[in-house]
Amino acid sequence: AENAGFGKPSRTSIFDYVGVPHHQRWVNEGRFDGGQLGEEEKELRDFYKRLLRFASSSSGLMGEYRDIHFYNKDNTDGYDHKLLSFVRWSPDEKLVVISNFDPARVYEIQLKIPGEIIEAWDLDSGTYDLEDQLYRDRNTLNVNVGIGEIPVVLQPLESLIYRVE
Repeated sequence: AENAGFGKPSRTSIFDYVGVPHHQRWVNEGRFDGGQLGEEEKELRDFYKRLLRFASSSSGLMGEYRDIHFYNKDNTDGYDHKLLSFVRWSPDEKLVVISNFDPARVYEIQLKIPGEIIEAWDLDSGTYDLEDQLYRDRNTLNVNVGIGEIPVVLQPLESLIYRVE
């Protein structure tokens, strides 16, 4: 966002006299503690700390992958191109990931888990507890006639990583 005097402000400079204000606030005069960050910057930093901590210890993220985005576009009311969803799993961990890329809209949907995933996860009809791996919020996966449904409310630019308990 800064104009270093060498054309459009679209990237940082190779010259050492150009600073990135967001980074400088995190550096905080050499303390590297984020002490000068604004509230939104602190929230974003907290999100990425949680995400990286989870990603570094998750066996599911290194396991099988299936897209459920297009299935939900075809089968879920209110689901559109501003959402993205997929599943990942290992023998120890089953994950459902959904992200809202709209900066203004709140989505309230019944996210569907297709039958092939329910079968691969060996889930019977019933209710399964879910826990968001970033903020520890709880939810449920309801499986009926081989199809799963999760009631999801996604705030603008929010992402959820549900683990099937």
